[in-house]
Amino acid sequence: MTNSKFDQLEKAFFHDGYQLAINALKNTTNHTVPDAVIKEMYAIIDGLIDSLFAYARQQNQAIECKKGCAWCCHQPVFALDYELNYLNNFIHKNFDIVTRSAIQKKAKFKREKLAQLEGDALLNAKTPCPLLHEGACLVYEARPMACRIYLSSDVKSCKLFFNNPDDKSNYPKLLDMPMRLGRMMNEGFKSALKTNGVEAKEYRIEEKLC
Repeated sequence: MTNSKFDQLEKAFFHDGYQLAINALKNTTNHTVPDAVIKEMYAIIDGLIDSLFAYARQQNQAIECKKGCAWCCHQPVFALDYELNYLNNFIHKNFDIVTRSAIQKKAKFKREKLAQLEGDALLNAKTPCPLLHEGACLVYEARPMACRIYLSSDVKSCKLFFNNPDDKSNYPKLLDMPMRLGRMMNEGFKSALKTNGVEAKEYRIEEKLC
C-alpha cells in the first residue's frame, strides 16, 4: 500500500471516530459517552482485524495472536477514560461480586507495584493484567483499543521482549496497520469530545479498575 493510500485510510478512520463521538453527544444531555457507541467503534476495528487475519491466511503469513498467548498481557496498558468506563460497566453487568472483588484486588496490587515507576522502567514492567485469568482475557469482548490493535507476526519476538524488556535491540514484531488506524480512530473520537468541551484523559487499566 502506498503512503498516500495509507494517509487516506488514516484520515478515514479519524473521521469515523470523530463522527461517532459527535453523533453520540447529540443524543446525550450530560456529555457522557453511551456504551453502545464504544461498542460500535470497537466493531469497526474488529472488522478491520478480521479482514487482516483472512488476508494473512490467504498469503500464508502469520498473525500469531490467539487465546492462551498472553505475553503482552503483563505490560502496562493505557486507555482513555471513556473506554475504561465501558470496561467497568461490562464487568459490573457480567460478573458476580466475588469475581469483581478478585479483579479489584489484582488491580490494586498492580497499581501499587507500578506506582513509583516511570519512563522505560514503567513501560517495561511485567505484572499480569488484573483481567488475565488462566492465560485468557476475562473481558475480551470489552478490551480497550490498545489491546485490540496489538497484533504480532512473531510470537518469539513477544517472548524475547517479555524475558528481556530492557534489550533495546528486540521488540515484538507488531503489525503497523491496525495500530495506526486504531489510534487514529481513537484520536478522532477524542478530538470530537474536546470540540464539545469534554477532555478525555488516559489511564492505565488498573488505575480505573481500582
